[in-house]
Amino acid sequence: MSSNARTIGSPKASYLMSERSGLNMLPIIWEKRMLSHLKTLAIGLGLGALVASAPTHAADFYQGKRLTVLINFAAGGPTDIEGRLFARNVVKHLPGASGVVIQNMDGGGGANGTNFLGEVAPKDGTVIGYLTGAAWRYVTIKERSRIDFLSYNMIAYQPGTTVYYARSDVQPGLKVASDIMKAQNLVVGGLTADSSKDLLERLTLDLLGLNYKYVTGYTSNANARLALQRNEINMFAESPPGYISVIAPGLVAKGEAVPLYYDPGWNGVRFSQPTQAKDLNMKPFQEFYREVKGKDPEGQLWTTYKHALAINAAMQRLVAFPPGTPKPAIEAMRQAIRKMATDPDYIADATKTVGFIPDYEANDNVQKEVENALSISQEDKDFIADYIARGQKR
Repeated sequence: MSSNARTIGSPKASYLMSERSGLNMLPIIWEKRMLSHLKTLAIGLGLGALVASAPTHAADFYQGKRLTVLINFAAGGPTDIEGRLFARNVVKHLPGASGVVIQNMDGGGGANGTNFLGEVAPKDGTVIGYLTGAAWRYVTIKERSRIDFLSYNMIAYQPGTTVYYARSDVQPGLKVASDIMKAQNLVVGGLTADSSKDLLERLTLDLLGLNYKYVTGYTSNANARLALQRNEINMFAESPPGYISVIAPGLVAKGEAVPLYYDPGWNGVRFSQPTQAKDLNMKPFQEFYREVKGKDPEGQLWTTYKHALAINAAMQRLVAFPPGTPKPAIEAMRQAIRKMATDPDYIADATKTVGFIPDYEANDNVQKEVENALSISQEDKDFIADYIARGQKR
């Protein structure tokens, strides 16, 4: 487990390093020495809270306080880069804040950091989590969680999407996206069988009726990309920032890879185009399916795909305080995020750093919206659990 704290700067990080987009649960019982280490770290994180007593109003809550942003993936990956972008800009809108520190805590597919936030981190408003995959974890492995995820204080969420691509030399050869329907010896790479990334990859391929080999266990997007370059796998998927900054100008530009499709937004009623996908030269999956199959997708696989979209894509990044955080801190943070959204410096920084402007939903109903999005039938949960189990046996 990594726990390297550093004061945030403003260098442009690289997407060449990345992380698992899904969540594997840690063992239910941690070793005593690990828990002891986490508690020691929590004491360090909480030192900023000793600078001043907690005000009772949102307007001056952070006066003289230093904020720690806990990112549940390693430095250099998409979550880290977007988390740092968020941190260095949101702190400007917290009146009186003395600064911000980044705390990367990776491991367990993001579960280490998520669990630490809920169990050990100070609950005084000085530590906030910037989390990927946490919502998906709640649905798929809720019964193994030590703290109810819905007891966290949800501050904001950011929609996202996933881009799918394949090597152009997949037999008998790919020139355009629709050629994937003729693919032979297709090998799709993944991170963990119970991650949202892997599930979405398998669901799209099964919906298309393709034969493929599924190889999972790559420890990061960077490792999976390397495996694709070595032809160990010939298909993969990742978030737009990684695709735009690495894959498009590299493999695609050289003719070594072909973009296939991307995941649309889905709010339970209609599809939408995610902000990050507006400049992608490819179709959303439902339109790609209609093009190659001549009909709309349907059935349990399709229902599961939409559930995954609603949970993971709609809330790809979550900003959350641990349970019990004071209400003034919650109000101050939401106000800061809303102000940040229209800050010209933030817009310029985001455009330069990740190529798009992360759009955070930070209204006062976020908690209820998250709860509603994570409410799916037991029948659907059982199907997802069985589908994941089958993937682990492939």
